[in-house]
Amino acid sequence: TKIENATLIIRNGVIESVGAGITVPAGYITVDLAGKYIYPGLIDPYTTYGLPEVKRARGDRSYKAEPLTEGAYNANDAIKAQYKAADEFTVDDKEAGTLRTLGFGTVLTYRPDGLSRGTSSVVSLANDVENKVMLKKQGAAHYSLNKGTSRQSYPSSLMGYIAVLRQTYLDADWYKKLNPKPFTDLTLDSWLDSQSLPQIFEASGWLNALRADKIGDEFGVQYLIVGGGDEYQRINEIKATGAKFILPLNFPEAYDVEDPLDAKDVSLEDMKHWELAPTNARVLASNGVDFAFTTHSLKKKNSFWSNVRSTVKHGLSREGALKALTYNPARMLKVDDKLGKLNKGYIASFVITSGDLFEDKTRIYENWIQGQQHVISNMNEVDYAGNYKISGVPGDLTMVISGTPGKEKAKIELDDTTKVSAKLTINDNIITLSFNPDADKYQGDFRLSGWTIEGKKAWKGRGQDPSGNWFDWMAEFDQQDDESTKEDKEDDTPVDLGQIIYPFLAYGSEEIPVQETILIKNATVWTNEEDGILTNTDVLLVEGKISKVGKDLNAKNARVIDGIGKYLTPGIIDEHSHIAAEAINDVAPNSGMVRIGDVVSSESINIYRALAGGVTAIQILHGSANPIGGQSALIKLRWGVSPEKMKIKGADEYIKFALGENPKRFMGSERYPDTRMGVEQVFVDAFTSAQDYERKWNAYNSLSSKVKARTNPPRRDLAMESMAEIINSERFISCHSYVQSEINMLMKVADQFNFKVNTFTHILEGYKVADKMAEHGVGGSTFSDWWAYKWEVRYAIPYNATIMTRAGVTTAINSDDAEMMRRLNQEAAKSIKYGGLSEAEAFKMVTLNPAKLLHLDDRMGSIKVGMDADVVLWSGNPLSVYSKVEKTIIDGTVYFDIDKDLELRKAIEKERARLIAKMRGAKKSGKPTQKPARKMEHNFHCDDIILKD
Repeated sequence: TKIENATLIIRNGVIESVGAGITVPAGYITVDLAGKYIYPGLIDPYTTYGLPEVKRARGDRSYKAEPLTEGAYNANDAIKAQYKAADEFTVDDKEAGTLRTLGFGTVLTYRPDGLSRGTSSVVSLANDVENKVMLKKQGAAHYSLNKGTSRQSYPSSLMGYIAVLRQTYLDADWYKKLNPKPFTDLTLDSWLDSQSLPQIFEASGWLNALRADKIGDEFGVQYLIVGGGDEYQRINEIKATGAKFILPLNFPEAYDVEDPLDAKDVSLEDMKHWELAPTNARVLASNGVDFAFTTHSLKKKNSFWSNVRSTVKHGLSREGALKALTYNPARMLKVDDKLGKLNKGYIASFVITSGDLFEDKTRIYENWIQGQQHVISNMNEVDYAGNYKISGVPGDLTMVISGTPGKEKAKIELDDTTKVSAKLTINDNIITLSFNPDADKYQGDFRLSGWTIEGKKAWKGRGQDPSGNWFDWMAEFDQQDDESTKEDKEDDTPVDLGQIIYPFLAYGSEEIPVQETILIKNATVWTNEEDGILTNTDVLLVEGKISKVGKDLNAKNARVIDGIGKYLTPGIIDEHSHIAAEAINDVAPNSGMVRIGDVVSSESINIYRALAGGVTAIQILHGSANPIGGQSALIKLRWGVSPEKMKIKGADEYIKFALGENPKRFMGSERYPDTRMGVEQVFVDAFTSAQDYERKWNAYNSLSSKVKARTNPPRRDLAMESMAEIINSERFISCHSYVQSEINMLMKVADQFNFKVNTFTHILEGYKVADKMAEHGVGGSTFSDWWAYKWEVRYAIPYNATIMTRAGVTTAINSDDAEMMRRLNQEAAKSIKYGGLSEAEAFKMVTLNPAKLLHLDDRMGSIKVGMDADVVLWSGNPLSVYSKVEKTIIDGTVYFDIDKDLELRKAIEKERARLIAKMRGAKKSGKPTQKPARKMEHNFHCDDIILKD
């Protein structure tokens, strides 16, 4: 609401009335603000104002199984729900002054420490005692995906952080129901007490925003999400969260790409994000997503307003920007009954400005907080920017003044093309000026002094030429051709921007690929079925399925692909991969509660590279740091879609186990186990505990409703649930293995608890126990010819896959490596040389056999009617090193096309050239730049035993 010629009446720090035509009661001090603007005081919903800096303890970094926090608190130090900002808050007038200068009058202050961070407070920035500035002692409850200062090793990964939060929600719900409570947990007490507050989750990026929202959906919580400024990259998914966002404005600086070698180090996604980051707010607003702005994560607070105004330049309405600074944060923090507006009864928090808040030249004069006046700059200062005609000095001169009051700069224009620098000082009504209009002619400066002509934007005074002669001079304001407004005029020009691509990195496309009806004609088809290899055969793909296989097929409206001289096969399936995940290992000996599915990323170039090698589906496995690792994720490589849409719906659930050196040598720590015998005992203990866990739940669930109502339920345990699922054949083991003795051991443990191991992966000594594997019913997924890369694989042989196959073991060749994944067809071919398998048998080891191991062979791994339309078109025999993938099709959607790949390469170079030129232009115009740094994607392997610190 905008009111012209308005009056604002305040008393005792509260607004009494606001509007036009109001009569001022007697006894009030009147401040004339003719020509000025008043806005509601700004609200920052995410600061650490007035709280001590979080410092991480130095020293011992060894494995800590137990919490170090003393007292009746939670079992995990990363859960700090008991913390209350109100207990530590102190007024810091220096820090408050910085925020007041920007126009903020109220902030939420929180402590950035832990997965659960306790509660924040809403405080004003008035220079007063804590008792008076604290407006709301508990403003919100806070969460993150950063464990903070906790020295406990678990959790150590992104998926571990999510698992701890999920377990804590379950624990809190259970603890709430206990009656009587057999113990006290002050952390859970505080957690429960804070659930009625706004729930703020710091995500710092769209991928984590979706992960946070998924946690919230599971437990019926709608978070306010602190974003990362990249939400525009997946706006449909962001909109679907239904969340409101708190947006930092830490736009990246342009990269210094003058050196072409430096430019090569800057990724396309970083270049595009530099250009598009200022559009984030506009994209959210146009999609109906509410948001508030914050100074959080700004390296320099004084860049806040230039960044806010940049969002307006990039399409956000001024009304939207104002809401993001006042009305929206007030609503988010549930203080909109007293802040965020200029209404009767509201706290007198407002700013006085020289003009429209979103104009570059607008200055904040005063910031009134709880009725307390804070002068930012003198509102009676004159803005002298503009052009001035100078008379009395030799020649027809123009003085151009730029800058803001108190920071004026000047230059002298001799004519249309000649300009010289000048030294200028304006102090109150006095001006001093010196310049040399012609260094060849005048051996010194003209020095002028003068005073303001009353009622005019002009000066007059006395001057002295380089020879010491005195003269009278005058400078009068000339609005015409005012160069000081040139920059503003340029800002009104449309912004030229590139397009968003999916995924947001090289080889992404402006449109996500769509499913088609496709008819592939006259190809040599490797079916992996009884039909074997079919020549000159057509395959019709309809609605994501293989509809027909035969000769001379026709279909209306189908995209026809010529397969003459080409080979069509099922898509390659990798049973053991680590690509497309943002974490691989956690640290607990039993990490069965963590899920790779929580950390799947669609933004990995390795997906595209795998597609170029004919891979259509993979199992992303946890690493081998633990005897019992995390739960797997089964995905199709649907390039461009969001992480959840990559997952294979309805697939069976899997989990990673590990034998050998890795789970017992965890970075040289003292973590149990540290022997192979200890690894076995971890398995036995876990399954024994799971049986006991099930008995407790079965006993509880068998109670009558009346007895159950007065009986405390057992505690849900996510790790135990995954163990019970294994025993009940609801979850299946893929086990990292090398040595025959341990392979035998795990099969015996499985027999003891009456379940079957599903797959031994790696299993380089599988040839020694192939008969026992066949008897047990376990499959093998192995390397083709890796050996001697560490001690426990010294007996590996390249005949391993063939020997297991001949013994009746379902055998697959896997990668465990992003590079090898691109050549799995060639890896399969090695078993023709080492052991004499047929082409069909060899190729099944990367198609049908891994599908069997993943229980997906009813959907993929072969070409027949009714199967998923996951096929690959090759230029030649798929087992040949000379053959290339021409098209990779998943669910009837072309996700890789060799011809389009060439087009994309050209488009990438063109886009990079455009952005490099734009960055060079930014540097030339004086904008700050940053040094390029090569962005490397970590390619995980099983052996990456990483303790994230």
